[in-house]
Amino acid sequence: MRKKHDRKKTWKELSPLARFGTIAGAAIQLALLVAAQRDISRRPAEEIRGSKALWRAATLVNFVGPGCYFIFGRKRLPGTT
Repeated sequence: MRKKHDRKKTWKELSPLARFGTIAGAAIQLALLVAAQRDISRRPAEEIRGSKALWRAATLVNFVGPGCYFIFGRKRLPGTT
């Protein structure tokens, strides 16, 4: 059982720095999601490891999904580093 002092803070109770951090984190997460979804749409299926539908679903998982897609989901083309 939670005690009264253990309750979560409301938005108004957060410090300005905590509010900025929350907004910045959300913006970065959204940017990664959009970038991954656009890349999946534009990249041919032959250049993606696994199915596009699976990667689309995986990118919805916070920072982890888009990060995994960019690291593991795209095939490296010959001649690129």
